[in-house]
Amino acid sequence: MILFVIGLLSGLISGMGIGGGTILIPALTIFVGMSQHSAQSINLIYFIPTAIAALVIHIRNKRIRKELLWFLIGGGVVGSVIGSFVAISLDAVLLRKLFGVFLFYMGITEIRKNKRKIKENRE
Repeated sequence: MILFVIGLLSGLISGMGIGGGTILIPALTIFVGMSQHSAQSINLIYFIPTAIAALVIHIRNKRIRKELLWFLIGGGVVGSVIGSFVAISLDAVLLRKLFGVFLFYMGITEIRKNKRKIKENRE
């Protein structure tokens, strides 16, 4: 049941375009006891069907800017190959810490961005 709930929450986040890995990877390591490398590997496999489902919905709603796709896909493929080699060469503890720092940085960035928007709306 815990895996279904983790998948459900990750799917909801993925569908909104936030990135289900922000939920999936910490949940798998904390609640299921999975290693960081395994959790990140499962996240990549999990990403394929959830991304396809979200992509179909966004295409139907005409939210895709097709002129940007090939640049993003090309950069994404090259970056994922490089990132995979880097990830498997890192110690699991260091990888977990780097992922935590990344999530913390993203959280702080979002908080600052929202504070700026609130301040602009008040003016």
